[in-house]
This record gives sequence, structure tokens and C-alpha cells, in this order.
Amino acid sequence: MMQAVQVARRLAPRFAARAAGHDQDGTFPADDFRDLREAGLFGLMVPRDLGGLGAGFGEYAAVATELARGNGATALVFNMHASVTGALGAVTEELAEALGVPDEALAARDRLLRAAADGSWYAVAMSERGAGARLSRLSTVYEPVDGGWRIKGSKTFCSGAGHADGYLVAARSAADPSVVSQFLVPAGDGLTVEETWDSLGMRSTSSHDLHLDVTVPADRLLGGVEGLALVIAQLMPHWLVASYAAVYVGVGRAAIDAAVEHLNARDLGGLPAVRARLGRADAAVAAADLVVAEAARRVDEAPGDAETNRWVWRAKLLAGTTAAEVAASVLEAAGTGATRRGHPLERLYRDARCGSLHPATSDVCADWLGVAALGGDPDRDSSVPRW
Repeated sequence: MMQAVQVARRLAPRFAARAAGHDQDGTFPADDFRDLREAGLFGLMVPRDLGGLGAGFGEYAAVATELARGNGATALVFNMHASVTGALGAVTEELAEALGVPDEALAARDRLLRAAADGSWYAVAMSERGAGARLSRLSTVYEPVDGGWRIKGSKTFCSGAGHADGYLVAARSAADPSVVSQFLVPAGDGLTVEETWDSLGMRSTSSHDLHLDVTVPADRLLGGVEGLALVIAQLMPHWLVASYAAVYVGVGRAAIDAAVEHLNARDLGGLPAVRARLGRADAAVAAADLVVAEAARRVDEAPGDAETNRWVWRAKLLAGTTAAEVAASVLEAAGTGATRRGHPLERLYRDARCGSLHPATSDVCADWLGVAALGGDPDRDSSVPRW
């Protein structure tokens, strides 16, 4: 673990030096991803026997936090790859047997994981316009064809679109819309990127729309069994919910770092109000970091457990709200000069504001926790489906 965290810590200053330019131009940080590949971090979540580093969720969280202190956008896209490889690597023999995953599907999974350890990286194509990340409301459909599957539809907010080596695509069966499955679609023919991403924050994630009209081989159906997507969402909510959390802890810490540099350069540290804002910000980020670490510890020890899942939702809620509140507070402490375009705090303020908006949003997280506190079943006791 420590070696991967040290590598991330070493890469972060490089990412930070490039972040402003990519943010201003809205360009993808391809140079950061070259560094990640050369450092072997695409294999972070890949089991050791498949050539990876064999990290758990806790190690991922520590790495993501350090990467985000350099560039939150880079860490956010890396999070998508870690989510795909982490979820694939977490399917134990016992779970595979319970889900009915055939041996050939496990072999196909291992090929994808080995490719990641060798330097391939994967994006996530799940969200859609009008449906968000709710799997049960997707309009992208698939159907069996000779030798494989035909997938047709459109995705939005696909971070890394046009740059990834493959895309985790969620789609509904054309024959039975209640069946939702996931496919690992390789980059290439049949995929079209529409450059729609021009956002408030996280501007360099290239989270464009992705249009699919593609046929993939049979072994690209993850798990080899149709209908596993909703099951996995409930068994492994940490990869769909809390994997963002570590990124925004890092963004919050980066905002404090940038504020300290700005305030010291202007000799403003003697103002009690400034010191108090920094103190509260430091305590808030430290608290969010501890909650993320506790959620990660529980994920590694008891994934899918009801209490583990409560910590997962707490982590996402607190990380998103804390990053936004901290960035706003230290920006105010720094003054008007820090609001100029190109100032690190101006960018971090915008990036931090995105944390609460990723699925599940802070409001959904809070509602989920509220239902649980009242003794209900958060995955079922809702007027709208979570997924």
C-alpha cells in the first residue's frame, strides 16, 4: 500500500503544475495518464496473480486522495478505472458461484484485468440524459446476435470519453427491459464521441456524450450472465457511491494547501478570522478523511454488509459537502484576488462544488441514511428506484 501511495504523492505535483492549463482549455490530461500508466497504477486494483498490485478499497482511497491533491479531474477519471477493475477483481469464487458466473466469464474477466495491469484503462458509460445513473431507467438496449451482442444507445457524463481503451456500458435487454446488464466495450468502430462537456468544474475530465451502435463478442458480457448489473449495484455500492469520496477529500485538502500558500505570500496569517477559517477547514477535511477511511476499512473487511453500506453512504455525503464548504470558506479567507481565473483556489472552488452532484447526490445519500435510521430498507423503501 505505502509504495502506491508514495508513487501517487510523487505524481501529484506534476499533475498540479499542468492542472490550470487543462482546466482553462477544457483538455484531457493525457500527460497525467501517461504518468499513471508508466507508474503501473492502472493495475492498482488488479489481483497480484494477474500482474497487478492487489490493492484493497482502503489502498485505493489513499491513492485517490493523493492524486486529487494534484488534480481532482485526473483523480476523478482514474476513479472510474479503479471502479471497473476493483469491482471485477472483487468477485470471489464464492460470489461467482452464488451469482451463477460461468468459468468462461471468469476467464474473460481475468483477461480484462491482465490488460489493465499491462497499461489499459477503462471508463464508465452508465449515465444517460433524463435517467441519470438509475440503471432501471436506461434507454440504451442490447440484444443477442450471432457470436455476441448488439448494443445501441447514448451515454452522457462519460469521463475520459475518446481516450479510454474500453468502456463499461450498462444497457437494458431489448427482450425484457427489467434485465440490466453490463458490457466492457473496446474503443474503436461503433463508438462516437460528441464533445458536450463544458462545465463549471472538473473541466478537464472530457466527460462527453458517447453514442454506441456496436457489436461486441459474447465474452464482453460481464459475468457471462444477463441481469447482474442491479444485483452488483446493491452488493458493491462502494464502487458506485463512495469511490468518489476519496477524490473530494483530496480536493478539500488541496484547497487548504492553496489557501495557505496564498495567505503566507501576502502575510495574512496574523488575522484571527483567517486562522479560524483555516482551522475549521483543516478539522472538517480531517473528519471527512476519517469517515472515508472507516468506510474503506469496512468495505475491505465486510463488503456489502448493511453497516458497511451505511458508512459508504456517509462517506460520499460528507466528502462532497465538506469539499464544497471548505473550498468556499478558504476562498473567502483568501480574498478577491483568489477569484481570478487561473488562481488555484478559483479552480479548486469550482471542482469542489461538483462533489455533491455525482451519483448518488448528497440529497440522495442523506435520504438513504434517513430511511435506514428509521428502520426501513433504503434500497426498496423509496418513491423512486435508487438504481
